[in-house]
Amino acid sequence: MKRRLRTMNRLALICAAVSCVLGSAALAAPRDMSLEAALRAHITTLASDEYGGREPGTDGEEKTLRYIGRKWFEMGLQSGTNDPGHEWFKPVTLVGREPAGSTALFMRKGKALAFRQTDILMLTSGQRSLLTNAPLLFVGNGTREYSRAELAGRVAVLLSGGQVDGQRQDALLKAGAGAVMTVLDGERTIAEVSARRKRSGYALATERLGGDLEGFITAEAFERLLSPAGQSLVGLEKEASATSFAPRVLDLTATLEATTRETRIKTHNLIGKIPGRKPDAGAVLFLAHWDHFGQCAEPPAERLICNGAIDNASGVAALIEIAARLVKGPAPERDIYFLATTGEELGLLGAQAFAENPPIPLKSFVAAFNLDSIAIAPANTPLATVGHGMTKLDPLIAQVAKQEKRKLRGDTGANTYVKRQDGWALLQHDVPAVMVTSAYGDLALMEKFFETDYHRPTDLASPKIELGGAAQDVLFHVALGKFFADTRKVPALVK
Repeated sequence: MKRRLRTMNRLALICAAVSCVLGSAALAAPRDMSLEAALRAHITTLASDEYGGREPGTDGEEKTLRYIGRKWFEMGLQSGTNDPGHEWFKPVTLVGREPAGSTALFMRKGKALAFRQTDILMLTSGQRSLLTNAPLLFVGNGTREYSRAELAGRVAVLLSGGQVDGQRQDALLKAGAGAVMTVLDGERTIAEVSARRKRSGYALATERLGGDLEGFITAEAFERLLSPAGQSLVGLEKEASATSFAPRVLDLTATLEATTRETRIKTHNLIGKIPGRKPDAGAVLFLAHWDHFGQCAEPPAERLICNGAIDNASGVAALIEIAARLVKGPAPERDIYFLATTGEELGLLGAQAFAENPPIPLKSFVAAFNLDSIAIAPANTPLATVGHGMTKLDPLIAQVAKQEKRKLRGDTGANTYVKRQDGWALLQHDVPAVMVTSAYGDLALMEKFFETDYHRPTDLASPKIELGGAAQDVLFHVALGKFFADTRKVPALVK
């Protein structure tokens, strides 16, 4: 009997020891290998050379949207555009502009001043901008605040101070200046500014012909404009450095004009939804950008296409799988929308277009969850929130994390990247939008991606892509969808 008890005690001790050894592993959620396989299949297709790098306005766009749209239709989603004329695919027109023409005429007391056009560069964000006979207002370094009455109809003349980053210029234009003209101080030349601005930037198409009018003039040319009135650039710089500086109108007027050449891209957002039983109670939004750069290298480079496997075929793959799981469950109380955006890589333009022309009033969205470049972290990496502290969603997300037994970082470290993802465009329109993902749970891993494959032809659908964290992110977002679509758990709109 005693021998039997000793044997049982030894077995109990062994079992306890095994439990201790396995205890930490038991806390780790089991990996869903079938989900990882599904994500990998989507990524492999979307990031294949056949899709050409998913550039807006190309055959690659058509293939991409047909792939996503077919998946959503087959699983039972409905069109979410709420526009009978554009089911599923919501048109977005992008306009790329590059400088075309630049002219300037300066006058003093009705007399034109001799001036070389090569000494000034006028630029506009629109198709054509013209300002005639406008007084020049010297604003020094442009660091103080100005009223619209001070700036309206005038050309704000700004000292570069070694900076032509655009922030001070933009602030003056926003405050009401008819144009801003920056006097270069020798750190940069007109040719250098022109070369930097020749790249075509994209924006959403509008019917407006005009746009901001911004110019750069050499110090020597501006000195020649001042000399007939007995003034000098050195004198103005001395004025600007005084603590008592106040802007003043110069004895000069200007007629300034700038034009651009435009390229138009017709592209699309794709919107699906799961109808809720109480659509008047608001909606939940999941989104991911489908676009990438297309061909991004030239021969003799070995690879020419930026396939964008992690950025952002992985986010689109997650969006598809989240929808597949939510549509199989009981009908939610709130509508759940799924948005695949265009033009993210061109400046969050698809998300901006959605916000400017939404399928339902933006105030109806209880929460928006963005998915971008999520195939980074291994399984059981803590979640982090890009946008932590910027909405009232944080405590509710924490509830879901506790419910799902997921570790959630509560710091703002990931907010460094908040302006680099579509959620930022929605935040600017007061939509509570965040990105909750394990990809930012270990910032060192994300930063390694940024330093290596990010926006390069090496971002490929390799078998080595890590999908452990991505699969767990999908399941967490399914839980988020159920939670935020439940009016008992989230009874009112969270703003």
